[in-house]
Amino acid sequence: MDRDHDNPSQADTPSTPASPPTPAPGTPGTPSGRNAASPAVPSRPVVLDAMGGDHGPAETVRGAVQARREHGVQVILTGLPDVLGRELARLGAAGEADIAPATDAVPMSERGVGALTRTGSSLAVGLDLLRQGIGGSFVSAGSTGAVVASAIGLLGTAPQVLRPALAVALPSVRGGATVLVDAGATVDPTPQMIAQFALLGVSYAQLVLGVDDPSVGLLSIGSEPGKGNRLTRRSEELLRWMPFRFHGNVEGDDVLAGTVDVVVTDGFTGNVVLKNIEGTVRATLSLVTRCGIAGPDDLRQVARRYDPETHGGAALLGLAGTVVVAHGSSRAATIARACVVARDLAEGQVVARVREHLTVTPAR
Repeated sequence: MDRDHDNPSQADTPSTPASPPTPAPGTPGTPSGRNAASPAVPSRPVVLDAMGGDHGPAETVRGAVQARREHGVQVILTGLPDVLGRELARLGAAGEADIAPATDAVPMSERGVGALTRTGSSLAVGLDLLRQGIGGSFVSAGSTGAVVASAIGLLGTAPQVLRPALAVALPSVRGGATVLVDAGATVDPTPQMIAQFALLGVSYAQLVLGVDDPSVGLLSIGSEPGKGNRLTRRSEELLRWMPFRFHGNVEGDDVLAGTVDVVVTDGFTGNVVLKNIEGTVRATLSLVTRCGIAGPDDLRQVARRYDPETHGGAALLGLAGTVVVAHGSSRAATIARACVVARDLAEGQVVARVREHLTVTPAR
């Protein structure tokens, strides 16, 4: 996700198909990721927006080559063909990735629906390849607002999904991971959207992390019932009726503590939390090193657990296709990891299975 928090509010993105006023409840099923009993679908190429990000196309192309050579991921690059061809040749990788020509690139300053007018952009070309089924998943390190708006406009949301949400798994101090959702896709959601984000997060925790019965906490300024602003208080009321284990409100220090399996919040708060975690980890480890408590080599393993290079990017859940949004400042290793994540999500049919969870109504 991009560094400057250019995430769209619901007013900045195209309208979605008519949906019910409350989130369609779903009953989370059993874990069924890549290693589950159901077979993975045959792998189709990952489509990569090679012009997106602060360091594209040099780092994005290098990341695609790394994903191919180290992880066996087939990648289709979208972008200016002459530029991408030169980058591949410079890496001695001519022919190792297909190129889908684009005539334009969406700038990192684009906040939302303006990206939809750039129909020849690498972003639009890539999403269209996904829509046609030529690619199995799509990755971009471009402006989060532009990616979200374009994905909604060109792919559409899954049935009954009000708005998509970004989910990222953060390591907890107890071991395992906590899913943070929404990490930046929808900065001004309604309480109904928050409740549905929680369902998306629960499904992600089950299908990707293998958690049988995930617990959900609502991020607020206090753990007591009724704490928070109007959005949080109304969301809390809805979450208590949802078909999952609702822990109640949680605070900022619970995000990495393993208090719950899923932390749900609005996209504005979630993106601030995510960037604060990344920055705090870097600052703390730097201070520890400077004080001579431990050397850089000793701390590298800790640093990597919270580095965007490790998690690659956030899954944009609730769409009709598999989309992964990488950090705007991503270098090659992070892009490569995002391509691996996108491939694995597509092979595990996570998007389709999340959709199934959202359309099953539990008995009351």
